[in-house]
Amino acid sequence: MEGNKGKLYLCATPIGNLDDITLRVLNTLKEVDLIAAEDTRHSIKLLNHFDIKTPMTSYHEYNKVEKARYLVEKMGEGVSIALITDAGTPGISDPGEELVKQCYEAGIEVTSLPGPAACITALTLSGLGTRRFCFEAFLPTDKKEKQWILTELQNETRTIIIYEAPHRLVKTLSELLETLGNRRITICRELTKRYETAFRTTFVEALETYETEDPKGECVIVIEGKSFQEIKEAEIKSFEEMSLEEHMALYEDKGIDRKEAMRMVAKDRGISKREVYQYLIKNEL
Repeated sequence: MEGNKGKLYLCATPIGNLDDITLRVLNTLKEVDLIAAEDTRHSIKLLNHFDIKTPMTSYHEYNKVEKARYLVEKMGEGVSIALITDAGTPGISDPGEELVKQCYEAGIEVTSLPGPAACITALTLSGLGTRRFCFEAFLPTDKKEKQWILTELQNETRTIIIYEAPHRLVKTLSELLETLGNRRITICRELTKRYETAFRTTFVEALETYETEDPKGECVIVIEGKSFQEIKEAEIKSFEEMSLEEHMALYEDKGIDRKEAMRMVAKDRGISKREVYQYLIKNEL
């Protein structure tokens, strides 16, 4: 840990199974001058398990701005610091992002030591599409903000990942069903632990299951994105609700010439350009 300035090490810690910690993280936690932990009472169990004696300080949601300033100041004096969260990778849906931001503003070097992350573990376990995905973490508690996000997700084509606590799971599933419609989902719980489960189901089937079974353990909900076919069918339906005359006017009012407007209308409605032309001639439009 050389240099005039210290350095911030983002250290991913296990989300359940302690064997998932990397050798690089273990060595770093032993070598840094200070460990900033989300909950020192929780993290001391991890440090004791691996016989790590490095001093700890608390860094959490309620002190993230002021404490980040203090930690950045210490790193400016040459102190090397490892940041750990209660579980998983620091900076993902936790106050670590504030510390990282302040480090860059102060010219402090930052490095991230890869390791466990519940969102990625659940995604790969889900059996749903993994090439494109979006991560929403916990939905907001504010009703208006939550509804805004849910509405935004209605036409999301990527696989969606959401965290939820067991006592709120049924309510969240109900809200998702109401907003997104019935989708294929996988509910992952107790990831990497002895009773890990990946419940592949749908919103409707899951809600039926939880009528007689209480959800347990922190959950990650992985949701199938809306298919391009569904979006196309919805677009065609919305265009079909217009008359052909209204549809033509939609483009012609934008200055698009009649021939091109006919082509665009035909494409929108999934019909031939000839059918559009014949309709216009028949109705003398």
